[in-house]
Amino acid sequence: MIDSEPIRTGSPPAFHLLAKPTGAVCNLACEYCFFLSKEELYPDSPFRMTDEVLEEYIRQYLEAQSVPEATIAWQGGEPTMMGLDFFRRSVELVEKHKKPEMTVQHTMQTNATLLDDEWCEFFKEHNFLIGISIDGPAELHNAYRVDKGGNPSFDRVMRGLDLMKKHEVDFNVLCTVHAANGDYPVEVYRFFRDELEAEFIQLIAIVERDNETGFQEGNEVTERSVKPEQWGNFLMGVFDEWVRRDVGKTYVQLFDVALGNWVGAPPSLCVFSPTCGTALALEHNGDLYSCDHFVEPNYLLGNIAETQMTELVASDEQQKFGRDKLDGLPSYCQECEVCFACHGGCPKNRFVETPDGQPGLNYLCVGYKAFFHYIDQPMRIMADLLRRDRAPAEIMQILEAGEQKAFAEAGRNDPCPCGSGRKFKHCHGRDR
Repeated sequence: MIDSEPIRTGSPPAFHLLAKPTGAVCNLACEYCFFLSKEELYPDSPFRMTDEVLEEYIRQYLEAQSVPEATIAWQGGEPTMMGLDFFRRSVELVEKHKKPEMTVQHTMQTNATLLDDEWCEFFKEHNFLIGISIDGPAELHNAYRVDKGGNPSFDRVMRGLDLMKKHEVDFNVLCTVHAANGDYPVEVYRFFRDELEAEFIQLIAIVERDNETGFQEGNEVTERSVKPEQWGNFLMGVFDEWVRRDVGKTYVQLFDVALGNWVGAPPSLCVFSPTCGTALALEHNGDLYSCDHFVEPNYLLGNIAETQMTELVASDEQQKFGRDKLDGLPSYCQECEVCFACHGGCPKNRFVETPDGQPGLNYLCVGYKAFFHYIDQPMRIMADLLRRDRAPAEIMQILEAGEQKAFAEAGRNDPCPCGSGRKFKHCHGRDR
């Protein structure tokens, strides 16, 4: 154990870590997974976090937080491959090292295929929030989420989710959007809402670089990657369903973050912040990297067994990593009317050129731009409701009243108010 040192000037009051106790090792082999190739960074490694690294991680991380709440977050690979005793030990160490009056949340992202009753009893006892990786109904999920033998994983994921429901474990859904499910936004969303009864949903675009290294290099993407227009249409399709039926009942992370931006609050997600650098990744051996998406040699900050975590987070290298997002933002983005909602997006996706040839444009820009323009009016309405201490959910009644009026006033040959592009008489006016 290294000696505790004062927090270096420049260290943020709080930062987030994704800890990977098995590194990139996983029992599945999802075809688009960017992390499986990280095994090559650690040849001959057993890919198991030792008790010594575990305690250093928890002690240093909790000491570094200058806020009353902290989160111990596990990811992989597949973290449950460590076995349950490892996580029992992690909970004990949190109780040992947390500061007085500090609240610690335990979270885990899992494919759920290895869960059983004992796991779920443990999650419930210690109030774990579990993120389930699932990409929609079976045929969409199984397109890419397969095991090492190429077999589909959907039924095993659902079995794990059913066990969590049986034990009343808190869960949310993480859905990656890719070429296979990107054209089915409503079907995917309704499956999560109605079949899984999920109350919190995260949507993440798959942008997979087509190269041999597995690093964030090159400007070509694989066929599995979601297309920019497809991503925008997917978000708009989900938003249309959500804003009319589910505001205040189902929480879609990206929509909540967008509303915060329209209100003028500091962005709550690094992807849409002006700078980054406060969401890092910890490998199984104690190596600390700038970001989960940049577990690469050029972004290795050091090892927490050799250098205090606070020193690494406050290092010049990490500070530069965070500033580069803003410093490299093209003027095309700076002049964009929805830049306040986007701030250029995640640096890992900023590898195409602007229309005037500047580097650093987000591959997904076309989709994001269309989406943020599309939601501008309802976001303004919800932001105004919040400023007047009213519930954003009131927008559902506001939109319904406005649409009823628009349908009532539409002429037979007018464009249908639903936005289908068809004449009213050939769309919602047929019954009339």
